[in-house]
Amino acid sequence: MEAFRHTHSSVDASPLCWVSDHTGFSGTIKDSAIDFVVTEIDVRGQLVSKAGVGCDLDTCSVECEQEKSHPSRNKRLKKPEKSPENLSGWPNHDRLEDAKVVHDEVDQIAVCSLSESAANSSSMPVSEAQGGTLDLLLGSSVAQALEKFASSAKERRPAAGQGAVDEATLSLGTFQEKSQRAAIHLAVRQKFPFLKTVTNNAEIQARPDPQYSELCHLVSEKEADGLFSFLDSKDTSSKFTFQRDGNKEHRKAVHHFVSKYFGKLVETKSFSEQGGGSRHGAVITVRFRDKVTSSRKRNANDCQAVPATYTAFTLRKANMETLEAIACLASELGVVPSDFSYAGIKDKKAVTSQTMVVKNVTIDRLQAKRLSIQSKGLKVYNLRAVTQHLQVGQLKGNHFSIIIRNIRKHQEDEPEASLTDRVFEAIKKVKEKGFVNYYGPQRFGLGQNVQADQIGLALLEEKLVKAVHLFFTPEEGNDPVNKAKRHFINTEDAKGTLALMPEYKTRERLVLRALNRYGINQEGCSRAWLSLPHSMRILYIHSYCSKVWNEAASFRLKTYDLKVVEGDLVACNNLERDLSSQNNQVHIVTAEDLESNIYSINQVVLPMPGNNIQYPCNKLTLWYQEAFARDGLKACKFRIPALQLNVPGCYRRLLAQPQDLVYQWLEDCILATGESKQPRGTGDSLSLSFSLSSSCYATVCLREIMKCNV
Repeated sequence: MEAFRHTHSSVDASPLCWVSDHTGFSGTIKDSAIDFVVTEIDVRGQLVSKAGVGCDLDTCSVECEQEKSHPSRNKRLKKPEKSPENLSGWPNHDRLEDAKVVHDEVDQIAVCSLSESAANSSSMPVSEAQGGTLDLLLGSSVAQALEKFASSAKERRPAAGQGAVDEATLSLGTFQEKSQRAAIHLAVRQKFPFLKTVTNNAEIQARPDPQYSELCHLVSEKEADGLFSFLDSKDTSSKFTFQRDGNKEHRKAVHHFVSKYFGKLVETKSFSEQGGGSRHGAVITVRFRDKVTSSRKRNANDCQAVPATYTAFTLRKANMETLEAIACLASELGVVPSDFSYAGIKDKKAVTSQTMVVKNVTIDRLQAKRLSIQSKGLKVYNLRAVTQHLQVGQLKGNHFSIIIRNIRKHQEDEPEASLTDRVFEAIKKVKEKGFVNYYGPQRFGLGQNVQADQIGLALLEEKLVKAVHLFFTPEEGNDPVNKAKRHFINTEDAKGTLALMPEYKTRERLVLRALNRYGINQEGCSRAWLSLPHSMRILYIHSYCSKVWNEAASFRLKTYDLKVVEGDLVACNNLERDLSSQNNQVHIVTAEDLESNIYSINQVVLPMPGNNIQYPCNKLTLWYQEAFARDGLKACKFRIPALQLNVPGCYRRLLAQPQDLVYQWLEDCILATGESKQPRGTGDSLSLSFSLSSSCYATVCLREIMKCNV
């Protein structure tokens, strides 16, 4: 068995290991973006750069989601058990035919008046239509009592700072049918938005709504009525806009109110008048979030909503971060960054091609913007309609075409050794044995004072203020980004930092806007992290977990070498993605397995930390425990409720194997022809081409080939 050599890396506290014992060579990678070309391979094994191909998003899905959250809704916003459009069947369980006839007649009138009052408010007073509906649903006497109760509640509503809302209640009667109760809830809310209705053992009670009263202290009654009607409509295609407001502190209070009570369902944004500047004030627009999940089961009516528009395309970028490219596309198309989805983040200093999906943008609209997008240094092509978003990890892998320049022998190499032989030996060894499947340095933030794993650790410790300060820790230099970060660290002035931060720094600006709105405290920082899309928030947690995995891999190889040992975890199937936390996909190696010699080192996997994974049953068990204790995570559940994050964990192969690895010598950027062509010596370049499975790093493969950190 080969002995391991180690090299120290700035990424990990422990040294990294080699698999093979060849000598390697030196060279320069990423001399320019064109020297590092990355092309995504879709789940069908096709390069996404080819015309007319793309992942079948309708049938391909990630088997294990990283997070399954079920945020609870505010009771006022709870969806009626049966929508008004389908109320015609609500007396189906009535055993008396006469009663059924009466209920059907009432229902038809109620539905008609509710629909007409919403669609034709100009032709008929809304209160008149809704009043007639309440008479039919409640009876004249109860409807009149409700009118008096509502009038009295409105008069007794306290002014700002003058005590609590009136707690009086009025019983509207007992109604056994769910659909009947739904109709009453809706009719009361539409006519009296300042009241809320609750059900207690089939009895419906009306009472003043404290949230409405609180909002009326901030905005006019007309605006409050409009917002609550918008919320009750649950029309995800509509928006609600408050009146123009020149007081920024007042707008901040309105933002805070909506986020506090309805933030899981809707989001707010301020827009200045086009061409007018901030001195003319701004309007606050409210819209439903893209996904609204509920803890209750969906019924058939929930599935009848009009499907959203999804357009898939191939994005080609150069010298640009994936998230920066998304921000640029969002600006051009008039959508928000969270409307985009992708299978994985690609290198910045590279030419990359990958599939993306954008929501609520048609093919025609994207086609019309192609030239404008191209002027930003981006290319979109292979446009096609799909029915759903991409999931992270929804790819087979990536193909790499890399040029290593200034090829030369290591300084400590033997003088008589041939550079050509060193290259041939290195390629041959890595083809045969592969490389340690470490996460690459770009996973953590190469060369940064604060790396992403440090932010992830602070988030797991729920030290959200500390995480924000780490996030804004500046690097050396006096460029605009570092100037802005330095200003924040020195002053905690979110507003001033936002003015200094360049527009393309999407993540930083999202966080700063939230901090300016909610403050730099635990709650404000929680809101700030929540302002980032889920894929961004979880990225920092995954960076920490990746660091632990790298260290665990080094410990395992130094302790057990390339042997399969008792207690190892092995993959039970073709584990191509690091997205599965299902324990039935791994097997714990037993003594009998070792005697049978049925498993190889290529099947050994190590767990990424999480709350739903199996750890190895050997010395690695204690190692993981000590690693978590060292980082202050001994009691960590790998759930962060404040950030709506759940980390189930996954399994990752210890070793990875490049596919179709080939090389050719280049001289003066011209491809050398013929197998016998030899390099002239130092200064020559080498072209490498190979494919890797999803989540494997080309830089780590190059490190094994060249036997140096790259």
